[in-house]
Formats: sequence, structure tokens, C-alpha cells
Amino acid sequence: MLFLSTRKKQDPLANIIHVLPDNIANQIAAGEVIQRPASAVKELLENAVDAGASSIQLIVSDAGKALIQVIDNGKGMSPSDAAIAFQRHATSKIKAIEDLFAIKTMGFRGEALASIAAVAQVTIKTRRAEDELGTAVDIENSAVQKQEACSCPVGTNISMKNLFFNVPARRNFLKSNAAELKHIIDEFIRVAMAYPDRLFTLTSNGQEVFHLAPGNIKQRIVQILGNTYTSKLVSVTEHTDYMNIYGFIGKPETARKTRGDQYFFVNNRFIKSAYLNHAVNAAYADLIPKDSFPGYVLFIDLDPSQVDINVHPTKQEIKFEDEKIMYAFVGAAVKHALAQFSVAPSLDFSLNADIQSLDAVNKPFTSEKKEATASSSLYQTFTQKHQAHFIERENKGNLGHWKDFYEMPSKGETLTPKKPSLEILADTPFIQIHKTYIIASTSHGFVLIHQQLAHERVVYDKLVIAAQTAQVPTQKSLFPVTLSLGASDTAILSELLPDLQQIGYQVEPFGNNSFVVQGIPADVEPGNEKNAIELLIEQYKHYSSEINFSRREKIIRCMARQQAIKTGQTLGQKEMQALIESLFACTTPGVTPSGSPTYIEYKEDYLDQLFGK
Repeated sequence: MLFLSTRKKQDPLANIIHVLPDNIANQIAAGEVIQRPASAVKELLENAVDAGASSIQLIVSDAGKALIQVIDNGKGMSPSDAAIAFQRHATSKIKAIEDLFAIKTMGFRGEALASIAAVAQVTIKTRRAEDELGTAVDIENSAVQKQEACSCPVGTNISMKNLFFNVPARRNFLKSNAAELKHIIDEFIRVAMAYPDRLFTLTSNGQEVFHLAPGNIKQRIVQILGNTYTSKLVSVTEHTDYMNIYGFIGKPETARKTRGDQYFFVNNRFIKSAYLNHAVNAAYADLIPKDSFPGYVLFIDLDPSQVDINVHPTKQEIKFEDEKIMYAFVGAAVKHALAQFSVAPSLDFSLNADIQSLDAVNKPFTSEKKEATASSSLYQTFTQKHQAHFIERENKGNLGHWKDFYEMPSKGETLTPKKPSLEILADTPFIQIHKTYIIASTSHGFVLIHQQLAHERVVYDKLVIAAQTAQVPTQKSLFPVTLSLGASDTAILSELLPDLQQIGYQVEPFGNNSFVVQGIPADVEPGNEKNAIELLIEQYKHYSSEINFSRREKIIRCMARQQAIKTGQTLGQKEMQALIESLFACTTPGVTPSGSPTYIEYKEDYLDQLFGK
């Protein structure tokens, strides 16, 4: 049977490329700039800063989904500027391409207001000091609906309502109000921290969350991060012809388990830089535990031509012209500050008699020795340009055998250790070394077990089973503990309350960023409730970037890490045996929930190879 298609054939010569309509193009552009309410908050606050405002108010309702309003006392706009400001690429910051490389303001692309107008209903009232009347403009779907004169104070009052009202699919991807409010608070803090000489307020659903009076940098840090930092900040100040760095770092005792209170600003713009962050962490290397992170608020000023801030839509990821200089300078400035304030020992470069008697000091450096030294690869590594990072490795022999311990993953999977059928010899004593590792004999060699990572796997499996079967039993606190948190942590804990209750915590809001801990899981030792929940919040921040995890999964992972026995804890024979038995009863004993190995097996034939047998 022959079927005839009624579908019209496309002319092969017809044009297939066409220009998108303005309303679609604007919404696509908005997707890059305005990803969530916090994105709009960032753009509006930066505009207020650029307008020279000394007072900036942020008002949000329904975590920004219903209303985001920014009121400033800046220079305002003329009637014509107020209308054209919402057109794409309308900006007062750039007139020639060379201006891109000398940007000193926050916003400059002219995308923010246009993107906001494409996905929200916007009203703006603005007036300049020289104008008797201001201008009111209503915009919807990127089109001006109404513009008229109005009476208003000097400055700008902009309101955006019903975010993503015309893009319901994008609105459906927004998180809970608590989660979205946390993002708003984060953006608010980043702008307010950079401009401590200005008044910033944040009001959410009619309740004032922040009232940050003008002051200096240290005062603003304490206002935002809490009074615990009042006496625990170390000043950093270094000035050179190339760049300046200033701000404050936390003393070692303020270090946390996650990267909570870490802020870098380049030319007063908040940035994220794993490279510079590593430089700061390295300066603390011998002062804090390896799994802790220092707090800092550091400002870097340098010529705008030395940095490219246009490499990412959010302008938070930037590129330096010479990253090695930046790394060295930041690390040196932090080390100098720590040493200067007697937090870290300073170096003594004076030579004692023993050193002065060494051959390397008192014998002459002959021409033969100089030639031999100059021809060595190590000397050339440190003298040739751009070679300081390259040092030849010694011949470590054939290390191919390490692959024997792993299965090569298929595409999309992670590399995980094999799960061999291990036979632990029960009649052989277990050995704990460095209060970190456990050596257990097997029928074909031995296993080296990391006690903390192994117990993390055990606790995780137990919590998962408990959460899936029924609510974890709660033990009531004889003396309930009160928690006072910052605004950002309050938003996080409010979001976590239902899931915390499922796994045994009974925490109730107490008003004014406070909570009362009425009960804790039955198998958790009482007396440490406050620290346990504060640490849980800090760890949850770390996992918040893992978008594939549910809230409960993140909480369980945090609790497993928190409750696991730590390195440095002495274990007896019975404790080691119980840990090993519990580990190998797990479904995946070889790795932690985050993928770190819990043990390594050394087989007898491998040991023989090491000794040439």
C-alpha cells in the first residue's frame, strides 16, 4: 500500500537562518544574567553603588520571587535616560572599545536592566538633584508601558515583581524560599562588604535582616560575620608599584571545616579564585589542621589593564595577566601579616657558629664548581623563564602495578577500587599506626585502613538505612540549647528543619535568627549540640554546590563525616575489630560516600616485588 505524505516539502534553496524576535532574544540574554532572584539583586545593588549612593536599601518578598526592590540616594537619571536604560547594551560606562580594559565600575555591559525587564514587571522612579520632578517608568516584556513625571526623592527606586512571570519553566526551576533567600543574602553581603563606608539594609517579608551602618572594613566584617571576629582579626597591608593588598585574615583558631568566611575583592569586585585561595591556605599550612580553612576578607587593587573581568557572565571569575606574581604576592602578604602579629614564627636569618663552620659557607666557590652547578638541570629550572614550576622527577621505577587495584571505569562512571573477597585473619592482632591507620593481616597480604574514612562509610550506611525505614529516635535535651546564627545560616537551617527532624534532631525557631535545640539523635552524645549543628551548617554549605544531591543526602553525608572517629584517636583491639567488621559489612566498603578510598590492599606478590623476590 502506498501512503502519500501531505507534509509540504521544504524548498532546499530557501533561507534557514533568521533573526530572533526581540522578545525571545531578550529572554535568552536574561537567562545568562538573571538565573535566579539573587542574580537580579546583585545587578541592582551594583547599579546603586555605581550611582554613588551612600544609602542602599534592599527589600524582598517571597525570597525575591514576588518582589525585589532597591532604593538608593544616588545621582538618579534624567527622563530620557530612565527609558533608554532598559534597552539592551545601554550603558554609561563604555564609549570606546578601549574602555573595556579600564573598567572601574561594577556594571558596564548594559545587560542587567534589559534582562530584568525581559523576565519581570518593572517600575522605576528616579530623580536627579537638579530636577524638580522625577520620572516614573513601567516596563513589561521589555516594552515601556507608561512613562510620566512624578514626585520622588533624589536617587532611584526600582521594583521588579513576579520574576519569570512570562517564563514559567524557568520559575519552576527555582529552589525553596529558604534556599533562594540564602543566595540573596550571599550577594547582599558581597556588595556590602566591599563598600563599608555606605549604609546597607536588607528587609525580607517585612522583617529587617541586616542594618549595616557605615564604618571601616573591620567594623563591616564584624557586622556581617559576627562579634566572635572582634579580637580575632589580623590586619594585612602591603603596597607595591604593581598592586596593593589590604584587609583582614582570621587568626588560626577561627579556621573552619569549610570555606565559609572567605572573600576576595579585586578593585572592589567580589571574585572567586581557587588559585588565590590556595595561596592563602598555603600560608596557614603549619598553623591549622589540613582539613580546615582560614577566614579572610582581602582587597586587591591593581591597574584594570592587568585583569580581565569579562570572562564570565557573572563577572566573578576573572583572569590576571600574570597569575604567578599574584599568587606569590598574596601568599607573601598573608605570611608577613601572620609573622608580624606573632601568630606565626618569624624567620631568623642570622647565622650561628655551627652554620658558619660548614664547608658550604667558608670554602670558596671555584669556577669548576660554578660550571658544574650552572649545567645542572635543577639550576636551569630555576633560572630559565617560566620554568620555576618544572622540576625533573626522579625515576621511581615501574608504578604500573597501581592499576591492578582499580577497575577502569566506563564513560560517566568514577574510578573506584575493586571489591575483592578479603579474608581478614582474626587470630592476628591489629596494629594502629600514627593514630590514623589500621593494619590488618589477610590471607594474601595485608590491608591499610584509614580509620576516619572507614568509619565515615560505616556511619553513612547506618544513617541511610535509618532514614529510609523510619524516623531516627530522638533523645530529649534536659537543658535545651539556644543557637544564635547569622542571617545566611538562619536561612540554611530553616530549610533543613524537616530533614533534621527525620534523622533525629528536634530544632525549633525562636525568633530573631535564633533556634532552640530540644532533642538530638539517640546515638549522639549530648553536651555538644551547638557545635554539632554549627558544623553541620558549615559542611552543608560545602555540599550546596552539588546539585545532584537531595537535602537529606547532603545532611546524611555531613553527619557521617561529623560523627566519624577522627585521626589522632587511639583505638583498642576490640574497637579496631568492630570497625573492620562493620566496614566490610557495608555494601561499598572500599570508598567513602564522596569517593575517597577507605583502605588499600597490599598483596603478597606485590610485597615480594618490592624486595626483588
